[in-house]
Amino acid sequence: MANIKSAIKSIRKDTRRTMRNKPVRSALKTYVKSAVVSIGKGDETLSQEAVRVAASKLDKAAQKGIIHPNQAARRKSRLMTKYNKQFLVTAGE
Repeated sequence: MANIKSAIKSIRKDTRRTMRNKPVRSALKTYVKSAVVSIGKGDETLSQEAVRVAASKLDKAAQKGIIHPNQAARRKSRLMTKYNKQFLVTAGE
């Protein structure tokens, strides 16, 4: 346990922020997972909507500082790569 007054206050602030951010981070995982599952099922319209919602939620979380903007970009990129691999035909085929 911290002894310094500012450190004690920092611990309290961190605890409040963690409690506020945790459900959002959990929801992000749920949105991304549902998008990946819908891509795996092969339903393009459902997958497109799920990917759109997941990307929007990731952007919103990054904007609010809950996750780092680079993390949001990386997760969106990976999601879009899965989507494109499943539903878009490459030019060489």
